[in-house]
Amino acid sequence: QPQPGDDDGDDAEPGEEGGEHEYYEMDPDEFAEELDEELGLDLDPKGKKVIEEKEGPFTDLTRTGPNSTLDFERMFKEGLKRKLAMDFDEEFLRELCKVEGIEPRDVFEWARGENLPVSMAWIEEAHSNVPDDERGKWASIEAVEENVEREDVQQKIRREGIDHVPFRREDERYRHPEIIEEKEKNVVVVNIRDVSGSMREKKRELVERTFTPLDWYLQGKYDNAEFVYIAHDADAWEVERDEFFGIRSGGGTKISSAYELADRLLEEYPWSDWNRYVFAAGDSENSSNDTGERVIPLMEEIPANLHAYVETQPSGNAINATHAEELERHFGTDAEDVAVAYVNDEADVTDAIYDILSTESDDNE
Repeated sequence: QPQPGDDDGDDAEPGEEGGEHEYYEMDPDEFAEELDEELGLDLDPKGKKVIEEKEGPFTDLTRTGPNSTLDFERMFKEGLKRKLAMDFDEEFLRELCKVEGIEPRDVFEWARGENLPVSMAWIEEAHSNVPDDERGKWASIEAVEENVEREDVQQKIRREGIDHVPFRREDERYRHPEIIEEKEKNVVVVNIRDVSGSMREKKRELVERTFTPLDWYLQGKYDNAEFVYIAHDADAWEVERDEFFGIRSGGGTKISSAYELADRLLEEYPWSDWNRYVFAAGDSENSSNDTGERVIPLMEEIPANLHAYVETQPSGNAINATHAEELERHFGTDAEDVAVAYVNDEADVTDAIYDILSTESDDNE
């Protein structure tokens, strides 16, 4: 967009003298970020190798570590659970020891039946400490159960609080940060363009207007972006970028030849490690039956985040320009990994880019 101070209004006069120009820059990273925000995109890149390991949240636990990383909250909970499991109503057992004729073994058997974690040694000591004038206070265990209220551990803690929590060495755990691996973000973009005899200057210009920002966007989106350029008429061949955007037209048309070549070239970029985009553009004119018999099966066989075809027909659809329509008819307009866009003039380029980038499937694993 024109920047403040640009002097390109209608009142500008032609002349022979040059002027001074200022330049502003936007790198591919910034371009990708702004386009993501503008289009509401959140593509999930994948990578083939780890380029950075960084500390995440302290979610990993080990048995050793510096005191500063001791997970005291966890240790306290473990100790509290042990206290709840080991504690019992001491006063109630002391009352049992006062039953007439009862022996420590009888009290221990009763406690074991109640699942109370009391030792025989504790009961023997409590039994021996019963005053002589209180022995025989109760006629039976049943009498104690009917007349003495039992208090569980939770009630006792609420009443008295906690003055001791039994910690053990095995309760200690030390927090360590989770190690997060950040993988290199890889993408390979296959750009295919029709350079057959029907691709006149205006059609070629529309292809370039669409492909250039797509290339730039994906360069900024990924750490490692590689581009493959394929030109085709009735045959297909790999070209350099400069050739791709400058090649002249001639020859017949067989679009499947480009996809056959793309399939072979993509063997160097395994789907498990690389995001793949296959973008093709042309005037939708193709040799008889080639779209249905060869192109569509190849598009279905080549795994990619997105297959896209851009039809460039400045004068609207020609009678024999059916390739884009056949793709749309086969894959549907709501396909998650196939996009078809139509560019009849420069004003359609932005919408075409939006249609392409906002179509990418979320399931790209």
